[in-house]
Amino acid sequence: MKDIFTLTIKVSSEDIDNLQHVNNLVYVKWMDDIATKHWSFLTKENPLPQYVWVVMRHEIDYLKQAGLGDEITVKTWVGETKGVTSVRFMEFYKKDDLLVKAKTVWLMLNSKTFKPTRIRENVLKVLQPSK
Repeated sequence: MKDIFTLTIKVSSEDIDNLQHVNNLVYVKWMDDIATKHWSFLTKENPLPQYVWVVMRHEIDYLKQAGLGDEITVKTWVGETKGVTSVRFMEFYKKDDLLVKAKTVWLMLNSKTFKPTRIRENVLKVLQPSK
């Protein structure tokens, strides 16, 4: 069973583009914010400041639109983690309607050298606590 982290976002006027829906770039920003919040949540009792994450790849499917004032529920969970990378999935919902689904490949770096660093057991335990 995957461990799902959920947040709710209320669409504001800053999120809306000239087509009167949430701009695609806003979803990317939300993805970064939510991944960061999830990592902070997972490491709140055991901070791991020696690591930072950077995006290597986004795959995003924009399925339906969201507009001003909509309440968006975001679900995220961690997929395969090996070597220096970890896959994260996200789904954005308005009520029961799936609006956007995404898969991001994250690269773990040493926070001092900014060089890729192998994901070891201490990080795996944080990212995949149900195993």
